[in-house]
Amino acid sequence: MRKKGLYILLVLVLFTSCGEYQRLLKSRDPEEKYQAALRYFNDKQYVKSQTLLDDVAAYYKGTERSEDILAYLARSYMGQKAYESATNYYQAYVRNYPKGKYATEAYFQVGHCQYMDSPDPRLDQETTMHAIEAFTVFVELYPESPYAEQAYQEMSELYDRLAQKELYSARLYYNLGSYLGNNYLSCEIVCKNALKNYPSNAYQEEFNWLIFQSKYQQMVNSFEDRKLERARDAQDEYYNFTTEYPNSKHRKEADKMLQTIKKITKE
Repeated sequence: MRKKGLYILLVLVLFTSCGEYQRLLKSRDPEEKYQAALRYFNDKQYVKSQTLLDDVAAYYKGTERSEDILAYLARSYMGQKAYESATNYYQAYVRNYPKGKYATEAYFQVGHCQYMDSPDPRLDQETTMHAIEAFTVFVELYPESPYAEQAYQEMSELYDRLAQKELYSARLYYNLGSYLGNNYLSCEIVCKNALKNYPSNAYQEEFNWLIFQSKYQQMVNSFEDRKLERARDAQDEYYNFTTEYPNSKHRKEADKMLQTIKKITKE
């Protein structure tokens, strides 16, 4: 009986809540809607909060309350994990209130929302680039902000995402090998550019390993008149790689490749 009573009470509460929300939607009192929207936001009922704020936004346009509504609309979309919409509202906030009371939060969230919306590294990374740009602006404006550490961390992850995309491209070139041209050279170029553009990325060892492998394969597939030159080039890369990563998981394979190289250089 007790469980049944609790169930009935819950149904009544939900019914009353839904009835109250429907009444608010029809209300012509913007202040009532605004106050209810804040209550719904605090209760994490973000869709209801956003809907009511949308209803009153035009009424309060040009007033002091307009700034609060814009900020809470952005927060409500964040609560719904609708990051693209949240980004748009935070961008609107910084355009309209660049030094407003929520400015620090808004500048940070423009980057954070796009960070959250950043796609798989295999896909187009335009959103990732926009997030990095937004974070760069934020840390320049608010270097001492409590959000700054998080901004740097997320920016580092975004750079790693761009580097990972380059790693996929490099591996593709390597796997294509000598098909319709010297794809090993293309792999090498992609890796070197990635190391230059993202010097602190999390894939440095893999990029350097691919550079060595590419030089080795160019030696193996070379005409005799260039084989010695390319063997010496590959040997130099072996020493660069093993000096930088003496305990690499690729070390055993690299040592075997060196033996083949030395048969050509006769060292």
